[in-house]
Amino acid sequence: MSLVQPSDSSPEPADEKPKVEYGDFPEGGIRAWLVILGAYCVSFSTFGYMNAYGVYQEYYSSHFLSHESPSSISWIGSIQVFFLYAGGLVGGPLFDRYGVKVIYVPALAAIVSVMMTSLCTEYYQFILAQGLLGGLASGILFAPAMTCVSHYFRRRRGVALGLTVTGSSTGGVIFPIALTRMLKYRSLGFGWSVRIVGFIILVTMTVAVLTLKERLPPRRGAVLLPSAFTQRAYILTTAGIFFMTWGLFTPFFYLPQYALQQGMGHDLADYMPAILNAASAFGRVVPGLAADKVGPFNTMLVEGTCTGVLLLCWLAIRSNAAIIIFAALYGFFSGGIVSLMSPCFARITPHMNQFGTYLGMAMAVLAVAGLTGTPICGAMVQSYGGYSECAIFSGVAMLFGSLLVAWARLDIQAGLWQKV
Repeated sequence: MSLVQPSDSSPEPADEKPKVEYGDFPEGGIRAWLVILGAYCVSFSTFGYMNAYGVYQEYYSSHFLSHESPSSISWIGSIQVFFLYAGGLVGGPLFDRYGVKVIYVPALAAIVSVMMTSLCTEYYQFILAQGLLGGLASGILFAPAMTCVSHYFRRRRGVALGLTVTGSSTGGVIFPIALTRMLKYRSLGFGWSVRIVGFIILVTMTVAVLTLKERLPPRRGAVLLPSAFTQRAYILTTAGIFFMTWGLFTPFFYLPQYALQQGMGHDLADYMPAILNAASAFGRVVPGLAADKVGPFNTMLVEGTCTGVLLLCWLAIRSNAAIIIFAALYGFFSGGIVSLMSPCFARITPHMNQFGTYLGMAMAVLAVAGLTGTPICGAMVQSYGGYSECAIFSGVAMLFGSLLVAWARLDIQAGLWQKV
């Protein structure tokens, strides 16, 4: 059996629009909502946990890794983001072929990663336990969870996936607040604070394993489908979200430190990740509802443009009130980018039993943006002593990505007022 093949059927011309086939979708029912619950738990424990890295970044800077530069410390989180995306190249195709059983091992690995992080004291240990193992386990989990939800919803897919990825926002609120509070208690210290987080993830992973279940029959044939990269819409969508991802995570990593630099109190600055993620919860459901009405690409274009403008506005933000308002607005608009990624790729996937592979291959490309974006910004902060340069870099990348998404949307359907 070959690893790759041009397609599952006869090859299509590169400029031919994919003909999407859906079949019948339940659009609800107990089984479908249990799948959403399981995928929500995966999102909570992967993206949600990763969204708390701003707390880790600040703690490492003042404790274990005080001798390291901000850029070096940010590599821990960036490696985690990289493998969160790159793991989709493994998890997506394997889910299409073997179903939900592929999540069992990475679910266990995600728990082990957090527990091992609680024992770390050296830079290389954090890289291996939190960055490499945690990121890879999360990546192999995330793509199957998103694909599983798409097996049950077509007409309501936007809101279904929006509800699913609110798990990452919920986790992004709970984990930073919990870690911030626990790290202040000497009786707990770093070790037990992180272990308690690990026990929370143990519960959510158990729920996910028990509730996730595929609906469609497995796909046969090649593991990967490189013919996807002959479709212009797929290339443009992947490239557009690549540049969006390049700028997306900058405030999640650096806003607490920026707030401290502007004179905000330490206690209030610690809540910046929580504010970002609380607003992001609404920003993932509302765009999902809009996507079901006007289409995922149209909605993604609005979200990306607004997020890019906000990143450029970061240059003018100085007061505590302005920083808090920025965090809330950025959380809302950036949340839609994460929630709409899967519906956009589902829109251009020819057959739903190929969706895991299409999504996984794209996520592997996006992984490079996740790996390099925040270290580039960290290097800018270190070189220039401020945050203006990384705000400009992130904002321009976000707006350029939005432009490519607009091109992909026009390639799919030229009419400006069409649902795409």
